[in-house]
Amino acid sequence: MDIELPCAANFIYNLKRTPTTHNFPMTKSLLSIQSINVAVIGAGAAGLVAARELRREGHKVVVLEKSNRIGGTWVYTPRVESDQLGVDPNRAVIHTSLYSSLRTNLPREVMGFTDYPFTARDDGSGDPRRFPGHAEVLRYLEEFVSEFGIDEMVRFESEVVNVGLMENNKWKVKSKLRNGDGDCDEIYDAVVVCNGHYTEPRIAEIP
Repeated sequence: MDIELPCAANFIYNLKRTPTTHNFPMTKSLLSIQSINVAVIGAGAAGLVAARELRREGHKVVVLEKSNRIGGTWVYTPRVESDQLGVDPNRAVIHTSLYSSLRTNLPREVMGFTDYPFTARDDGSGDPRRFPGHAEVLRYLEEFVSEFGIDEMVRFESEVVNVGLMENNKWKVKSKLRNGDGDCDEIYDAVVVCNGHYTEPRIAEIP
């Protein structure tokens, strides 16, 4: 994904800080009285909670997710890429970075959102361990989406390929539809980047 920023921009853009919000201007007083159109890139944990909080503040939110389900890095598939080094630009990218036996390295108490704790089910179903497996985390995120109606804001199979700042301080977001229906250009007042950085491996350049 390309991000186009002006040289004199008065902020530091860092793709690895998730979520990251950019808007000109975006003061607290402005946000409290004006509803704006916001694009959230990615429907993983960061994108989902960002979308909920933005809607709570009265903003119009669209979540752009390149896969066909929510969960981001917590979506597991046993499939592997044909080019396991990831150097072939034409390969089909597998949207996961998990292995089958992965468990959290943090306890439930610090994995959940403040007002929606990550607790084990009362009936003992699922994975009741304090350090559960990845499927339990995905279940938690899916229940979070259902509880707050976040799914109605998510547009699946929409991969953002370019974000550019316009002269009027709005953002032009270009997304590619994964079903082959072409590209989509849209204008937003603000963009929240929650796309993560674990989809593709980084390969060292050895001369």
